[in-house]
Amino acid sequence: MAGGAGARVLERLRAVEWCGDWDFAFGHVKSRRVLLREYMRRAALWARAYSAAEVWPFFDVTPYAAPEFVPAPELAGALREFLGGIGYVEVGNTCAGAVRLAELRSLEPAVGAGLPDLYEPLLLFYERGGEFYRDNAGFLELTGVRYKHGPLAGFLGGAPLTRLDGRVLDALDAEGRVTYHRDAEGRGPLLRRRVLRDVRTDELFGPDLCWHPAQGEPGPVVVDESEAARFIGEAVADAEGPVWNLGPGY
Repeated sequence: MAGGAGARVLERLRAVEWCGDWDFAFGHVKSRRVLLREYMRRAALWARAYSAAEVWPFFDVTPYAAPEFVPAPELAGALREFLGGIGYVEVGNTCAGAVRLAELRSLEPAVGAGLPDLYEPLLLFYERGGEFYRDNAGFLELTGVRYKHGPLAGFLGGAPLTRLDGRVLDALDAEGRVTYHRDAEGRGPLLRRRVLRDVRTDELFGPDLCWHPAQGEPGPVVVDESEAARFIGEAVADAEGPVWNLGPGY
């Protein structure tokens, strides 16, 4: 199989430990929850753009974005073989969509122009702990944590996560019950309060992109995991400094 865009995504999916170590998945549950919410937000935008609201959130968008698109036989066959080992329909739908959309956009870049990369948050979610499944009550089981999403409309106005790299995601994962706090104006440093086995720990996220012990009470504004992820992403961007485009030859 040629190493096209769809094939590269399929290789990422093949490398996932779909039924892997429970401790590994549970240790990433906080970042996985953030990634899932970001996928829901992006999926809502794509569903609105391509009239796919009835199949949101876990769907293959390519039949809606390009009904005539058919992947090359070799890629289609490899994808069918892979999907034969995926037990949950919603997971399989998104895996198929990730492969097919990557291939489609490599051939037709105008597809999804102006929209965020749809499946990247979910690919990272899978890589950080494998599959999810929906229980009989409609909750999504994320390995140790249950999550129930609201309707599509509730995700359309959400603020985006622009940084999904490992430094941001790793900074979100911590043992215990975690809340995030900032000052009265929602500014200043980010404080993380963790409670593990009845022991409380307060930590500040520093300019070195690490958590450090903090003294005193946290700020009165409680922020959710997604807002904390945006703050951490901005700190990572600031630490990296400006990216200069010097043009060819440099």
